[in-house]
Amino acid sequence: MKKQTAGRDRLGSLAPKFAELNDDVLFGEVWSREEQLSARDRSMITIAALFSAGLYPQLKSHLALGKEHGITKQEAVEIATQLAFYCG
Repeated sequence: MKKQTAGRDRLGSLAPKFAELNDDVLFGEVWSREEQLSARDRSMITIAALFSAGLYPQLKSHLALGKEHGITKQEAVEIATQLAFYCG
């Protein structure tokens, strides 16, 4: 998995510790634990969580990340369709 720098890029000067935790712990340590859960599965879970919470700005970037992790357009549509019935 490629090194994540979004936290530092967007929040590094305002909240450097948060940016570090986001990039190094969340994406560097948690997302890289592919023996426990694949990046594709983590993307699906994250998309579902963001969709259900209405966090659409983050959802957009995680849909793109999901594509990098192998989620097809058709699967993304099915995820959104399924969630629409359960999340409103």
